[in-house]
Amino acid sequence: MRIALAFQGGGSHTAFTAGVVARWVERGAFDADEIVAVSGTSGGAINALLAWTALREGRPSAIPDRLAAFWDDNAASTPLERLGNAALVGAGFVQSLGLAPPLNPYLVPPPFDGRAEFRRLLRRHVDFDALDVDVDARHPRLVLGAVEVRTGAFRAFDSRRDRITADTVLASAAIPTLFRAVHIDGGTYWDGLFSQNPPVAPLLDDDPDELWVVQINPLRRDDEPRTAVGIADRRNELAGNLSLYQELAAVERIDRLLADGTLGPDSGYRQVAVRVLELARSPAAGFLGAASKSNRDVAFLRDLRRRGAAQAEVFLAALRLERPWDDRETDALRALLGGVLVTGAEAFGITSDDAVALLATFVARDVTRKELVADQVTWRVHVRPAPDAPPVPGVLTVAFTGERPAVLHLAPVDEDTA
Repeated sequence: MRIALAFQGGGSHTAFTAGVVARWVERGAFDADEIVAVSGTSGGAINALLAWTALREGRPSAIPDRLAAFWDDNAASTPLERLGNAALVGAGFVQSLGLAPPLNPYLVPPPFDGRAEFRRLLRRHVDFDALDVDVDARHPRLVLGAVEVRTGAFRAFDSRRDRITADTVLASAAIPTLFRAVHIDGGTYWDGLFSQNPPVAPLLDDDPDELWVVQINPLRRDDEPRTAVGIADRRNELAGNLSLYQELAAVERIDRLLADGTLGPDSGYRQVAVRVLELARSPAAGFLGAASKSNRDVAFLRDLRRRGAAQAEVFLAALRLERPWDDRETDALRALLGGVLVTGAEAFGITSDDAVALLATFVARDVTRKELVADQVTWRVHVRPAPDAPPVPGVLTVAFTGERPAVLHLAPVDEDTA
């Protein structure tokens, strides 16, 4: 199977992605598959770069160590670094309260504006001199998202046509309130949050069978934000997700057109299964709001990586459930679903509360819609209450306890379901 990976940006929260990807590799998620392309924006661009360099060298097993080394190095570990980190996070928090104006990086002298240190940090972990343009497509593709400040044009730096440098990565991560714009080949670039976060469309050129997305900004929020911090945080999340969900909707639309025969085999398109793994909002990050995305505290970054590893386990457990579910293998399903509670099936006229019977008989995955791994795992499904009944669209959510399914809930599709 051919897999493309896409890593959303989100500042220091993208340490979560490092934990996810490291655990995928450690668990052998790609041992029988080929990673054909990797994309990222901002902090996601750094994770994408580190994973890609290992893939480029034919050493995917090196990915966990490279990610860990970078994030350990990036953490504020010395007393001076901890002081600077506290000042930066505090300034962001005060700004989100509306008590201080945003930082203007052009008022900071260039030797002290952080760009040189960022480049040094990257160069400690990546030999950019060894990265030539891959015009012959000998390696997986790397795509980094940025935006041209003056024209508003989206820019996807592509390893097949662009030389990947420290400045390329800095351009993707140049948050305008922290860094001056980055100048590359006559272009003036800001953080890819304002364009593709992360780039998705370019990955389809490599004909992946599946697209695995690590999403940093939560899609949903349970309450209405009513504080200055909460409002600023939700604005940041919505802005960060806008381009991603537009691109994923386009992929799903093509998948549906292929499934119903509107697009044929000669259309140039192919079915791409989309899987999204999402970082859940934490209480600590919720208190600081968007300011927590600049937090480089050692314990904070380690906890994000730990949470990423745990979420990766749930993602892989969901994959293990899908295979016997799709093939209607009741014995394998029973081994996975013994004792699992079923709720909501009665809304479709299904009286069985047997999880195995539910998946083996009544419910099939809608492979044209994305799977979302968040607090629960969510699939769009087709429900057939009786053999001669027409399929009805539904939503199946599975709550996991560790790596084991605990509760299956079946519900109708509502207008707010993404």
